[in-house]
Amino acid sequence: MKKHLPLLITLIFITACGVKQTRNMLTSGNYDEAIDNAVNNLRSNKDKKGNQDYVYLLEEAFFKAKERDLNSLNLLEQDKNPSNLEKIYNTYIQLDRRQEIIKPLLPLQLLKEGKNAKFSFDNYNKQIVESKNALSKYLYDSSKALLKSTNKMDIRKAYDDLEYLNQINPNYQNTLQLQEEALNKGRYYVTVALRNQTNMVIPVDLQNDLLDFNTLGMNDKWTVYHNSIQKQIKYDYQIVVNFKDINITPEQIKEKEFVKEKIIKDGLKDLLDKNGKPVKDSLGKVIKVDNLKTIVIRIREFNQFKASQITANVDYIDFKNKQLLQSFPLTSESVFKNDYATYKGDKRATEESYYSYFNRKLVPFPSNEQMIYNTGEDLKSKLRGILVKNKI
Repeated sequence: MKKHLPLLITLIFITACGVKQTRNMLTSGNYDEAIDNAVNNLRSNKDKKGNQDYVYLLEEAFFKAKERDLNSLNLLEQDKNPSNLEKIYNTYIQLDRRQEIIKPLLPLQLLKEGKNAKFSFDNYNKQIVESKNALSKYLYDSSKALLKSTNKMDIRKAYDDLEYLNQINPNYQNTLQLQEEALNKGRYYVTVALRNQTNMVIPVDLQNDLLDFNTLGMNDKWTVYHNSIQKQIKYDYQIVVNFKDINITPEQIKEKEFVKEKIIKDGLKDLLDKNGKPVKDSLGKVIKVDNLKTIVIRIREFNQFKASQITANVDYIDFKNKQLLQSFPLTSESVFKNDYATYKGDKRATEESYYSYFNRKLVPFPSNEQMIYNTGEDLKSKLRGILVKNKI
């Protein structure tokens, strides 16, 4: 009994906390949260004496939630405002859902009173169907009207309303066809071009990479980018990446030479006194000490270096009137470096971390075209950053 006492106390404490939490939900007007909490606790053992508080709380929460919803429906239906139709439909759905999660638990006993808890259930099927049909017609008619607008935000609202309509009433009239129309009308279509205003050739692969907006991940539901103009599309904007300047440094090899010394242990030697005679221990044995010697290394270090820099502007242009809307600077760099070294002497005189330099050799410098291409990933990343920050 003593062994089980702590567990029993813990269970009582947890139950008490759960009841208190449910009661707080009820007194705060969060009736459906209180209902869900009570139902979850009663599912495991509805007849358990310790769960009686949940039965009382469930009964009270259900009554108050239903009363509040019916009062709300009375006001909304008297108002006869079409914008209330969604609220009316959802309230009927809520009234029905609330009943359905309680039904599997019935009957629920009130042990002290010797009777069952009372839940007044109603059939809302007719009201749900009628309110759904009224809401569907309203959403359909208002969406058709919005589709005539020249404002893309209105058209996008029509799309969202049609999407919701298709969720509550699938295949209602020609909803899917209208939704596709809204998608096409509500989109911004953007054509993207690259202009080279420098005196250098930009590699074709780099141009293709920069204009591949699939790899940039920029296309979304409402904005579509094209790297070539399609005749059947009415474009809203044009983005032009203007290459202003390309600088490439000369190929450089810097060389420096330096010497390092290090004292190392090289076996043992006899310990000698000031007269040059071996020193012996108490047993007459010659004492040995570390034989230290200085080693030297002469290193020739080479540093290969070449760099390129691209300077550009990203211009946002109104496609219809060709006016420049915004312009953002874009700069990217690529650096080629190769460090290697040769040596004479004892390699141990330098740090082990430096040994890798001795395993490297002179490598061919990348061509100017390759240097420009190597800026591609950095350039794409920065271009994407500009486009994301200044989303059309």
